[in-house]
Amino acid sequence: MSLFDSFHDSSINLLPKDGEVNYFGTIFSKKEADFYYQELFNNIEWKNDEAVIFGKHFITKRKVAWYGDQPFEYSYSNKTKIALPWTDALKTIKSVAEAKTQETYNSCLLNLYHDGKEGMAWHSDGEKDLKKHGAIASLSFGAVRNFGFKHKVDQTKIMLQLEHGSLLVMKGTTQSNWLHRLPPSTKITTPRINLTFRTINC
Repeated sequence: MSLFDSFHDSSINLLPKDGEVNYFGTIFSKKEADFYYQELFNNIEWKNDEAVIFGKHFITKRKVAWYGDQPFEYSYSNKTKIALPWTDALKTIKSVAEAKTQETYNSCLLNLYHDGKEGMAWHSDGEKDLKKHGAIASLSFGAVRNFGFKHKVDQTKIMLQLEHGSLLVMKGTTQSNWLHRLPPSTKITTPRINLTFRTINC
């Protein structure tokens, strides 16, 4: 099933079953999106992501950062991060995301993909630190990238494009029943910044 350039009505659930995903399209003007892209690119404390898989230590080209209301610990891929205090830009983006989604968030995981060669494999955000069935608001700045969902049982796939300055929300049982990924693409030569606002259990 393809959803390219479609369904900017945020009331439409993009998943046929077992979860809820809503795409708002661009929620910032191009001028605003350009501003936040530069602000995030230059002023976030980016670090190469790390993972320990089957006892082996990996360092990715992709960079990440972790921010929150307090120094939350967040563990995935056998590594633990400590949240940094919000920047002014992140506070503003968070307030816009909360107003659009009618949800609240206390933390944000950021990813910097330098070009299309960097992506993310199939996974779900089901770490024990996260609020169960809590909403995750995903904002994109920079290069337009494809994004996919795959049902864990019947392998149904959904694809869409995430635009510069856009908002996607995953909630309900999505993480329990669906995987998602950012596929690589050799055609993309510019960076993309992704912010995923979420709720850590306090």
